[in-house]
Amino acid sequence: MHTAAALRDLPRRGGARAVVMTMGALHEGHATLVRTARRRVGPDGQVVVTVFVNPLQFGAGEDLDRYPRTLDADVELAVAAGADVVFAPSAEEVYPGGEPQIRIAAGPMGTRLEGASRPGHFDGVLTVVAKLLHLTAPDIAFFGQKDAQQLAVITRMAADLNFPVEIVGVPTVREDDGLALSSRNRYLSTPERRTALALSAALFAARDRLTAEEALRARAASAGHPAQDRSAALAAIGEDRAAADAHAVAYAAAGPPHGPSVARAAARVVLEDAAQLDPPLALDYLALVDPSDFTEIQDGYQGEGILAVAAKVGTTRLIDNIRLIFGASLPQDEAAHRGTTRAGGTTPAPGTSRTPTTPATPPTTPQGPLGATR
Repeated sequence: MHTAAALRDLPRRGGARAVVMTMGALHEGHATLVRTARRRVGPDGQVVVTVFVNPLQFGAGEDLDRYPRTLDADVELAVAAGADVVFAPSAEEVYPGGEPQIRIAAGPMGTRLEGASRPGHFDGVLTVVAKLLHLTAPDIAFFGQKDAQQLAVITRMAADLNFPVEIVGVPTVREDDGLALSSRNRYLSTPERRTALALSAALFAARDRLTAEEALRARAASAGHPAQDRSAALAAIGEDRAAADAHAVAYAAAGPPHGPSVARAAARVVLEDAAQLDPPLALDYLALVDPSDFTEIQDGYQGEGILAVAAKVGTTRLIDNIRLIFGASLPQDEAAHRGTTRAGGTTPAPGTSRTPTTPATPPTTPQGPLGATR
């Protein structure tokens, strides 16, 4: 369907209507969203997939004209994944009379990270998402966790403006080598794709280093004597390897948890190495943030954080993120699996569902399918 009028005339079924917003160039990540929506609404529900390349979210010099348009293939993939309708309006249909004079502002959360790199981007995202929510009138909307900040601002908009829709985050879909699926991956040459693997490698390195620190802290807590004293005693009798291990335990036990610092440091080492590759990775940002407002978190923080990265490889800009848990309230491997799945594999249950009445602490680590997605 290409017009809002045709969509309005579409009969509603007895079940819920779900919407999956995309900018087209669909891939397995989008298919995962559609399948998740189909399972959620069941055979009596209705799944609408939108395909619209939104000009409002592209800044000067970005790839609006180059962004892939593959509508025939998109329809085929969407229907195979379980969609009932593909709504593919023109820019004139969505914005009659040209760009809207009134838009939705993303507020402070929309000026950080992606918003700082791409001023006005999230205003364009929220404006088109609001319009598409009005046009499609869904009960539930599904968005990928790879675009974590996008999911956060959409969840906040739905809550703050009382949209009668449930926002659901769906885990990131990755290739077997760890690269997060994105419509922009098709721009990468073979050497560029090898370099791009540093994004996910950096995130996994941070997760693994944090897991190791939590294990050291647990060992220190169970020790019956000060770990630093044990380290010195072992060093005195020449047990250097054991002394180094004991020293690591002592460091982990000293003062507040160092988790945020060690996670950032572990990721940065991988990214700095990737900057020396040919072609190099050009880092835009690496940030460890509170998912409720996307402000940086510091040592001593307890709870869930999002480690987010953005970088260019050649002319292609890529983003990725991972959930990390500080304070060991949830094992890191479980937290990571809540925010990722493999292409072609079984999709884990979606991240935490949010409703408009829930203060925004959105599920994050969107993968990239959305009328607003990059």
